[in-house]
Amino acid sequence: MAAPTVVRRPSPGTGLPAVFRQRYLLKLLVDKELQIRYRGTILGLLWSYVKPGIQFVVFYVALGIFLGLERGMENYAVYLFSGIILINFFSESFGNAARSIVANASLIKKIYLPRQMFPVASVWVAGVHLLPQLVVMLVACLIVGWSPTWISLLAVPAALLIVGLLGAGLGMVFGAANVFFRDAENFVDLIVMVSTWSAPVLYAWTMVRDVLGPVWFAGFMLNPLTVAVELSHAAFWLPTTSPGAHAVPPNLFSLWTPAALVVVAVIMFLGDLTFRRLEGRFAQEL
Repeated sequence: MAAPTVVRRPSPGTGLPAVFRQRYLLKLLVDKELQIRYRGTILGLLWSYVKPGIQFVVFYVALGIFLGLERGMENYAVYLFSGIILINFFSESFGNAARSIVANASLIKKIYLPRQMFPVASVWVAGVHLLPQLVVMLVACLIVGWSPTWISLLAVPAALLIVGLLGAGLGMVFGAANVFFRDAENFVDLIVMVSTWSAPVLYAWTMVRDVLGPVWFAGFMLNPLTVAVELSHAAFWLPTTSPGAHAVPPNLFSLWTPAALVVVAVIMFLGDLTFRRLEGRFAQEL
């Protein structure tokens, strides 16, 4: 007599490594998200240019012209846009990752796959939307005389890594919480709203240092978004300014960048840990 078939429940403890072992499935999810996002639209991926472009114009007119920030900062337009693209990357990756589990409830209830794949796919989709903005940023920098150093070029992947890990880590925490408490989406919206002002996107870091003093300024620099935005400024804006006229925060590369990477790595670890603890109940709650 044949031995009875033993049905085993798929282990939910595979975590993030399983996501990258199944890269083909991840690619399919990213393609699906992009197709759904632009289904029935006329502009399609061109919305990646339109939305940040309008946001840039609004902030530039309101702050650069009306409030006069342009007069005190060389190439303020480049400064502003190089920060906006990083904040938009965080806002989209975090916001969509936090909603990804509920948004894909039908898949989660029907088939088993590493559930972390949904927040990670959201970050990749945000990265796809970031690429056209980076191209526009690069063209603008070349027009105004961009002369980067090798440190400036290394600042770009460092900034993207910080923001991507932060968006994925927080996205897993709030994505898991959103399954049980839909109030989590409201907290996500609040964090996204505050993020634009929590980092020196619309203002200079020197304003924070002069107002808060050195102790509180150190706390300001522990914000990974602050470090990522300043790395973007170092990569795109600073090489377009007059030598010695402007500077990035002291110890940006030697102290604050490694500190930001440690912070986002811890957030990523805690996000994955929280996700693993709760994902076993996703299907029944959804």
